[in-house]
Amino acid sequence: MTFDSLGLNPAILKAISAKGYNEPSPIQGKAIPEILGGKDVLASAQTGTGKTAGFTLPMLHILAKHQPERRRKIRALILTPTRELAAQIYENVKEYGKFLTIETAVIFGGVNQNPQVRRLRQGVDILIATPGRLLDLKAQNVLSLNSVEFFVLDEADRMLDMGFIHDIKRVVKFIPKDRQTLLFSATFSKEIRALAKAFLVQPIQVEAAPENTAAETVTHIIHPVNRTDKAKLIVTLIKEENWEQVLVFTRTKHKANRIADKLKKSGIAAAAIHGDKSQGARTKALAGFKNGAIRILVATDIAARGLDIPLLPIVINFELPNIPEDYVHRIGRTGRAGASGKAISLVSHDEEEYLKSIEKVLGVKLTRKSIRGFEQSTLEEVQKIEAALQEKHGNSRRPKRSKGNNYKKQFGRKGKTSFKK
Repeated sequence: MTFDSLGLNPAILKAISAKGYNEPSPIQGKAIPEILGGKDVLASAQTGTGKTAGFTLPMLHILAKHQPERRRKIRALILTPTRELAAQIYENVKEYGKFLTIETAVIFGGVNQNPQVRRLRQGVDILIATPGRLLDLKAQNVLSLNSVEFFVLDEADRMLDMGFIHDIKRVVKFIPKDRQTLLFSATFSKEIRALAKAFLVQPIQVEAAPENTAAETVTHIIHPVNRTDKAKLIVTLIKEENWEQVLVFTRTKHKANRIADKLKKSGIAAAAIHGDKSQGARTKALAGFKNGAIRILVATDIAARGLDIPLLPIVINFELPNIPEDYVHRIGRTGRAGASGKAISLVSHDEEEYLKSIEKVLGVKLTRKSIRGFEQSTLEEVQKIEAALQEKHGNSRRPKRSKGNNYKKQFGRKGKTSFKK
């Protein structure tokens, strides 16, 4: 199958060719014909499968068939969970539609709304948005959704994880019932199927690959290590291997900051991105990572959604995710488009259950490799050390008994006797 055989608009084919693509990916080959046929689509596709083009290309083709009115109205709405993903989709839509007379805009929170308001008032055909900012501007009567023909929910599973279900329902109330709806998710969970049942009409179900699979070009390595040695080990690995571009995952914002600071103090250019960072700081960090000014980008799972980094060679899990499917999302950022990639995980004893769950989902036992100087202690040794530390800290926090304390306890601060009623 080729893009030419899909019958897409010549202007879109020209843009695809300019990006160097000739053949559609599996998800594109399955989704595009159904969308062109006017069907609602429920699609399962992991990060890095080309899913964005899977809904962008047919959407542009259909919108280009009808010239927009003089006063442009929003005809396509793409809803995403994060700012980064919204910005990435916006860039993709602009690229694929650059030879068409279609206007596109993106809106999200964390930045001044005024430039977004001005852009919307100029008129747009396609709007990419995060739920919060969209509803804010709708409440201010800045935009109308009465003319929406296409409604796309991208990374719907993550939207549910982030608690956007009520916002999604509010958005749906503002758009026409007579529309084409496309729902893209990494999984076909019970919750996703319920969402599809509520918003889609007789949808066609397409799947790029079996759920929870990782690219065959990715090499998985587990380094067993004590939790207290992880920070030192990651510095050692990066310096010894001389890696130039590494995406590091942590479970919390606090840990992302700590690891980025540790790397910087060790002379390694690093930055952290997470929900507490301003949009400007996140954009600057990502730009630095892409152009090589920053070698190591430390991210939380949510902040990393939508990151598109071509040919990323290495992903490191400083901590394993507590949801096994998130492991697949994380490592899906390396080994793309047939290129080789490496997924390295630093695993302490308290993460063994997470590791077992990940291996069960993947259907394989991952390779363990100890690093000299960072050999993992036995569980019994770790428990003894932690118990000793806990006792030490517990004793240090315990107030010392003294005559003065007893005096104050008995007589009060000014020497007056205290009586309990």
